[in-house]
Amino acid sequence: MKNSEIVELSTEDLTARLAEEKAALNKLKFAHAVSAIENPNVIKAARKTIARLATEISKRNNAAKSETAAEA
Repeated sequence: MKNSEIVELSTEDLTARLAEEKAALNKLKFAHAVSAIENPNVIKAARKTIARLATEISKRNNAAKSETAAEA
């Protein structure tokens, strides 16, 4: 998932997608532990996608906190 696609999602969609990606990563890790998966770089890509989603969520939370502090 590209960063431009992530920015377009709503906050609710981001949190839902983050949960889905974390579940998928856990399944990949388990499958890789049981028997080696064909392309282990898929795990690396999943971790990066999770990091991008988490970064966007925290960026939005920080922006909301900044707006609230500026209003007070």
